[in-house]
Amino acid sequence: MKNWKLTLEYDGTKFSGWQEQPNARTIQGVLRRAAEEYLGVAVEIQGAGRTDAGVHALAQVAHIKVRSTPRCHAEEFRRELNDRLPADVSVLTLAEAPAKFHARHEAVGRVYQYQISTRKTAFAKRQVWWVKPRLDVEAMATAAECLAGRHDFVQFRQLDPLRPDESTIVVVDSAAIATDGHLVLFRIEASHFLWKMVRRVVGMLVKVGLREITPEDFRSLVENKPKRKMEVAACTAPASGLFLAEVKYRS
Repeated sequence: MKNWKLTLEYDGTKFSGWQEQPNARTIQGVLRRAAEEYLGVAVEIQGAGRTDAGVHALAQVAHIKVRSTPRCHAEEFRRELNDRLPADVSVLTLAEAPAKFHARHEAVGRVYQYQISTRKTAFAKRQVWWVKPRLDVEAMATAAECLAGRHDFVQFRQLDPLRPDESTIVVVDSAAIATDGHLVLFRIEASHFLWKMVRRVVGMLVKVGLREITPEDFRSLVENKPKRKMEVAACTAPASGLFLAEVKYRS
């Protein structure tokens, strides 16, 4: 058994997400084809996060396992993969890993970043959500503070058909809003996330920034005690601004 740990970045705009699907262009699919073409054997590939269609990654982590033991140096393998991968996917690092290493099961934390642009941008249209009206970023930052801790995020999730019995309890390690020039950056870290949870959180934070709801309204959703009816699903932020920024492991 041979096992490699990879870190890769990708622009998810033209992909139907990470996970392989019939008749769809996916990150896992193009990575499998590149690996099997070079190694000449069937491989097992798993990623740390199942990013959705249009979502990007700065540092997705995956493993590639093969039952045979082909001779190849890790750096050579990385270069050969990059030569075979499309321009919107790049393997940043590749190293041999213990046979039992599993990119998803052993991850202890995931960090997502969302980018909101306050102006039209000619060069990063596919990596931001352009919100034209003026945003009250201070109110958004105040609202985001309540996300840290253990909460029931049932108000922010979409039922995952692959995990219908998944618990909606998530422990958020940190969440914060910052600015960088014309960008409003939301960063959140937790051990795991529910399907579309981050994009729905961002959508409601933008509603706070537009003063359509208050930080207290947002807190009531996080605490699963909404004081009035608020349609969270309709406020799902577009995939274009979302990045899987980091995956954390114990060692």
